[in-house]
Amino acid sequence: MKVRDVMHKGATFVSAETRVDVIARQMRDADVGALPVKSDGHLVGIVTDRDIACRALADGKDPQTMTATDVMTTRVACCAPDDDLALAIKIMENKRVRRLPVIDADQKLVGMVSLGDISHKVGAGLSGEVLRAVSAHHR
Repeated sequence: MKVRDVMHKGATFVSAETRVDVIARQMRDADVGALPVKSDGHLVGIVTDRDIACRALADGKDPQTMTATDVMTTRVACCAPDDDLALAIKIMENKRVRRLPVIDADQKLVGMVSLGDISHKVGAGLSGEVLRAVSAHHR
């Protein structure tokens, strides 16, 4: 099975200049825990709900005065649509992430794949194993 078989195509994204409060509302409205950050059509980072909590709110910073650039993770683990799903799972396990942006050969964002997507396609058993591996550092 390939990543393209399970990914959400055309993922919602934000720009580097998008305010953090706007990003938080977009996450809530879309019921997602992360939004990729694009600049000139290319992936430059990702903002997760944890990024907002740890890099803004926990430090008492005002999310209305901060942008994606202030809180985003810039070293983003990614996969490609033609990658085997097993590779995407391995990346999630190794990087301890629950979501991966999917980029094409031109480094353009084409979708997202999450543990939830994997669970729906391949079953809860495998996604449970991945979740345990991803969450191992929290024990």
